[in-house]
Amino acid sequence: MRVLVINGPNLNMLGIREPAVYGRRTFSDLEEYIRSEANKLNIEVSLYQSNHEGDLVDKIQEALNQYDGILINPAAYTHTSVAILDALKAVQLPTVEVHLSDINEREPFRRFSYVSLYAQKTIYGKGFEGYAEGLTWLKENC
Repeated sequence: MRVLVINGPNLNMLGIREPAVYGRRTFSDLEEYIRSEANKLNIEVSLYQSNHEGDLVDKIQEALNQYDGILINPAAYTHTSVAILDALKAVQLPTVEVHLSDINEREPFRRFSYVSLYAQKTIYGKGFEGYAEGLTWLKENC
């Protein structure tokens, strides 16, 4: 099984950005965690992070016929990007949306997710462990 893991804007700043919300672990720690959890599940993962919406759309489109599923943390684009939603709908790959923080307990504008209009599962508020849960869901449902 092959899964594309996509992380959106500012996730590369983990450990620096709002540690009260996101903790002190770094983006490198997150990537290491994802690889470790994927290995336990016998899933081949490709990791991608960008701060640019178009790059994320391109990466989703490139996933067609290359991956069995997508695990995505669209970060701030969660609440604004119809383009990412449309790309996910176009490639029609099973998709899990994940968020480190609980978006329902944050600012009101963060409570709506365009990606959730397509994603088969949304996980939020579980920190790094949400990625493991998402990988497990994809393994069991794809």
